Amino acid sequence: MAKKLQTAVVMGTGMMGPGISATLALGGVDTTLLSRSIDSAEKGIVEAERLIDFLQTNQLVDGPEAAAAKLRLHVSADMNQAVQHTDIVIESLPEEMSFKQQVFRELDEATQPETVLASNTSGLSITAIASLCTKHPERVMTTHFWNPPHLMPLVEVVCGEKTSVLIAQDVVALLNHCGKTAVLVRKDRPGQLGNRMHQALVREAVNIVAEGIATAEDVDLAARRGFGFRLPAYGILEHQDLVGLKLGSSVVDYVAKDLYNEPQAPPLYAEKLAAGQTGAVAGQGFYDWSTKSAEGVKARRDAFLVHLLQQERKLP
Repeated sequence: MAKKLQTAVVMGTGMMGPGISATLALGGVDTTLLSRSIDSAEKGIVEAERLIDFLQTNQLVDGPEAAAAKLRLHVSADMNQAVQHTDIVIESLPEEMSFKQQVFRELDEATQPETVLASNTSGLSITAIASLCTKHPERVMTTHFWNPPHLMPLVEVVCGEKTSVLIAQDVVALLNHCGKTAVLVRKDRPGQLGNRMHQALVREAVNIVAEGIATAEDVDLAARRGFGFRLPAYGILEHQDLVGLKLGSSVVDYVAKDLYNEPQAPPLYAEKLAAGQTGAVAGQGFYDWSTKSAEGVKARRDAFLVHLLQQERKLP
């Protein structure tokens, strides 16, 4: 871990902030959860502690690790005071460009020159977010924690046009030290890295349903029990090398002609939205959620992630 990255401020107590705070604290980083009010920040710390307890209950951290991590968690409602002497600030606030630009402009003014400024944005351009940072734009980058951040290993560290790769590599080292798998994304492009690949899957999955090739249920089963089952141990490009690029190239040539390749969402999205079938909250999307539990699906996801992480800990 880079010696200078030993203290952190996490901005935001919503879906991601507590999990990011728990991750950093477990990695030995003194972490302040910053919110608009002390009450909100304290609620975020309670959630971070709950996540640490969840990891301990599932044998992913031990008792002393959990106890020490909780002591590293702090709260603040004063941005200028909290960020003035910290090593890294991770913003996890609403995904609204002008709002984030203003936050980073203020951070650029309020922090020391060596403080890393990072956004947890899952899709907004970090180059655009940093556009008002006129003092030290080289220390601004994305740290996109995948959800749920206390369980998902991946964090994408994305460089903007003016980001220093050396500083970004320090952040990669910090996140790896905290038990994450950090990847360096050297170009700021829509979808970053993981979501670019994921969107290709989403686009074709929806197209398959629209064309009547298979039902939503069978599409998801094929993903979960087919290529998705081996992906944790067997990467996409590893697979291509092992089957041979001659075969891989010919398969792509054959299949690509029949894939959905329009630069927009498949029309089935618009049809469902027009019918009010907006997803689980509305009770209907690709599935009938009146007979399917959203919380049950999330619980299944988390149980599977815990199992994978437990198995990883047993590997030599």
